[in-house]
Amino acid sequence: MVTNVERVVRGRRDAVELTIIAFLAGGHVVIEDVPGTGKTTLARAMARSLGGTFHRVQATADLLPSDITGSSVWDPAAGRFAFVPGPVFAHVVLVDELNRTPPRTQSAFLEVMEEGAVTVDGTRHAVPDPFFMVATQNPVEQHGTYPLPEGQLDRFAIRLRLGGLDVGSELRVVREQLTGPTVDSVQEVADVEQLRRTRAAVRQVHVSDRVLAHALTLVRGTREDPRIRLGASSRAAITLVRCSQARAVLAGREFVTPDDVRALVVPVLAHRLVPAAAASGGLAAETVVGEMVANLPVPVGT
Repeated sequence: MVTNVERVVRGRRDAVELTIIAFLAGGHVVIEDVPGTGKTTLARAMARSLGGTFHRVQATADLLPSDITGSSVWDPAAGRFAFVPGPVFAHVVLVDELNRTPPRTQSAFLEVMEEGAVTVDGTRHAVPDPFFMVATQNPVEQHGTYPLPEGQLDRFAIRLRLGGLDVGSELRVVREQLTGPTVDSVQEVADVEQLRRTRAAVRQVHVSDRVLAHALTLVRGTREDPRIRLGASSRAAITLVRCSQARAVLAGREFVTPDDVRALVVPVLAHRLVPAAAASGGLAAETVVGEMVANLPVPVGT
């Protein structure tokens, strides 16, 4: 899947791997980057690689919860209300500029992100399995946006930034796009059932007691650091270990190493933290977590 997605998402292997790690770990991804950096291409390439369905939601201020989950519509022929599924009923869902939706609409994503289902008019409807959500935020233009609450950010396994391309990669992207949308040429490399089994297998990857303790020490450290007002939760600790298992699988190992954990601490934990200084912003949280990783000795004998 990494190789397949890289055929259209050029020069961003780290971002592709982090996205697939989040998927294999059963989580979701939020991408913070400016428009036109390939966020939609990355999500569509993921969907085509796993052979699943793909829906895109353009978030706006007037979007309603029912526009996300679906709603019950009167069916005259049947003489009853019938449920019409919303765009979350897909294997991969891209929500562009999620923070442009008001809080009421943002809350419509909480249940489906956590439980893989939505409840409409008291009836629970399961979304396709596997379900993977990629949300984006524009970190530059904040006019008319609604910051995501900590409870929603905590449901994203990984936050990443695509960043800029080097000259060679950007030249190649522009040249390829001149002949047509290259994402349409991405071939399926694994069917949905294979991905379900792979997700289940990832959770069986061995995590030693020392590695688990190392991960928990890093998470608990965010709660004790005076520079952090709100530290990472127990859910964050579970997510960190699950993502470490997925990273081990990508490396061809059946066990997690401390390096797996340490490599994922910033993308998994930083967006869940609230710095003590209101003006410090997200980068300060990343800096604090990075320093914690650098200062904590690597456990031996794992």
